Amino acid sequence: MTIALWVVQGLFALLFLFAGIVKAFLPLPTVKKTFPWANHVPPGLTRFIGGAELLGALGLILPAVTGILLWLTIAAAIGLVLVMLCAAFFHASRREFPPIGINVIMLGLLLFVAIGRLLWAPL
Repeated sequence: MTIALWVVQGLFALLFLFAGIVKAFLPLPTVKKTFPWANHVPPGLTRFIGGAELLGALGLILPAVTGILLWLTIAAAIGLVLVMLCAAFFHASRREFPPIGINVIMLGLLLFVAIGRLLWAPL
């Protein structure tokens, strides 16, 4: 179980680190090309989402690696669950159904990390 949790945490950390850097730091025209939904939300919200994803990515790995504030790993996973939930509702409101499936799968895997680190393989 511990290995499965680390694999999922590592993959999501890389994914959200990349996505967060793009949304938070790259020029907005580049972000809008990469993520078409960014054309329909305020730039500040796009940057906020990028920052949240960056913090979530770091929170999935750093507390466990350093042994400091281990509960932050669970908090980061729950925070990213909320990001995915909001993304699914956003896409549903725009009738963009294919991304919702991806959001739901990611939400489920992040719940696996949160529950796994809370109950099955605590840090």
